[in-house]
Amino acid sequence: MATKYYTHFVTQGGQPRDAAGNEWSGVVELRQPLTHARANRELRALLAQSFDLDSDDIRILHWARLH
Repeated sequence: MATKYYTHFVTQGGQPRDAAGNEWSGVVELRQPLTHARANRELRALLAQSFDLDSDDIRILHWARLH
C-alpha cells in the first residue's frame, strides 16, 4: 500500500524565475514509508528526480504524512 505525504518546498537552479515560481506544494505518493531520520534527504532526492534537478537544489520547507 502506498503512503502519501504533503510536501511544501522550494527549487533552485535551472532557469531563473520569479520568487513565487520556485515554491511548490503537493502530495507525494511513495511505495514505502519514509524513515524519519532520512525523510528530508529521501524527499529531496525524489523531488529532484521529478524536476530534473540536483537534490541540493531542493529545500524542503514542510512535510507531513497524510492519513
